[in-house]
Amino acid sequence: MLTQGEDVEAHALRERGWSISAIARHIDHDRKTVRSYLNGERQPGKRRSSVSDPLAVVEHYVRLRFTDDCHVWATALYDEVVPLGYTQSYPSFVRQIRKRGLRPHCEACRGVKGRDTIEIDHPAGEEIQWDWLERRNAPWGATAYILLGTLPHSGRIRGVLAEKLDQAHLVEAMDEVMRRLSGTTHIWRTDRLATVITPGTRDVQPSFAPVAKHYGAIVEPCPPRRGNRKGSVESSVRFRSGSWWRTMTATTPESAQLSLDRFLATTGDARERRGTDGSRTTVGALADAEPLIALPWAPYPATVVERTVADNATVAFRGNTYSVPPGLAARFEVRHRLSTPTLEIPPPPGVLSPSTWSPAPAPASSSAVPSTARHSRQQCSPPSPRRPTGRLERSPSPRRHACSGLKVGRSSSTSPVTPSSPR
Repeated sequence: MLTQGEDVEAHALRERGWSISAIARHIDHDRKTVRSYLNGERQPGKRRSSVSDPLAVVEHYVRLRFTDDCHVWATALYDEVVPLGYTQSYPSFVRQIRKRGLRPHCEACRGVKGRDTIEIDHPAGEEIQWDWLERRNAPWGATAYILLGTLPHSGRIRGVLAEKLDQAHLVEAMDEVMRRLSGTTHIWRTDRLATVITPGTRDVQPSFAPVAKHYGAIVEPCPPRRGNRKGSVESSVRFRSGSWWRTMTATTPESAQLSLDRFLATTGDARERRGTDGSRTTVGALADAEPLIALPWAPYPATVVERTVADNATVAFRGNTYSVPPGLAARFEVRHRLSTPTLEIPPPPGVLSPSTWSPAPAPASSSAVPSTARHSRQQCSPPSPRRPTGRLERSPSPRRHACSGLKVGRSSSTSPVTPSSPR
């Protein structure tokens, strides 16, 4: 290797007409080394490595990924290149990316670095931090609403996809997140969500107060314009967005939920942390040791109002379809009270028609109509002037029961259940 001074001297002697052999004898280096520096093949002050370049086998793939998304996280990219043959550690991977300048420049991201931060002590089992994550143009053609709950002491994250941002869906998503965390904490910390906190105050919404009482938690809103007070869940949002959302291949909400659960239980819980004594541990090990409060056996009975009835007299709810009496296709609300097994579809006259609810995903159709062909003939005929009488318990088909793990049987109603064939 030539130093900067030796390289300058070699070029100057070459300009005077010296031969490469004479220059090599003068600066006491091999002729091949001098020739490579004079030809510009090597840089002064940089020693040529004797080992092969480990990034060469995946460099083309890394460049393509940065072309598709210049903001993809290096941690997510590292998880992708390891199965492709990259053998070195994550710090070496990041150093090689920076050395070669593979990541494109982003002026918008450059201005948010270097801000002052502060570390807040979080005792074990003290609080859960909540936040919504909204992503438009999801692969299934709608907006994805994801509620994230984070234990700031350990850093464990759990998330649930919801269809809306209203209070009933928030309560349902919070219950599912806490059951994935295997408990709740004494404090729930949120930002000033209108469904939780009365706008302009620190007081809890009157409609949300029974929810907190049901789980035995205290609701603590963040101070105004102090979003970093719940920095743990904000960091979780960035981690999940960079490591999971940008690399997700799911095309339906159900498969996306399975992918999110798998990612948080494996990659999320395997992140390294330092224990209280400074020893190395993982997020999962710290979270398993947190003292959480046991959850009630049933979720808070909030009423979830869902979709409307389609023109073919069916209604879609959580991956399943349910039929209503033909000739009544209109804008009906579908109501489902949490912790109950029925749906209520009130037609305009006000008669409730409960349907047994099946958890998603289950592609078959649940119907109280005898068959598809008969249903089509009745729908084309004029509606009967008689009002429907009685309460029909609409039971899912045996095929969907097999998918959902429920037991097929007769309803508690006096009318027998007549399941139909799948649509």
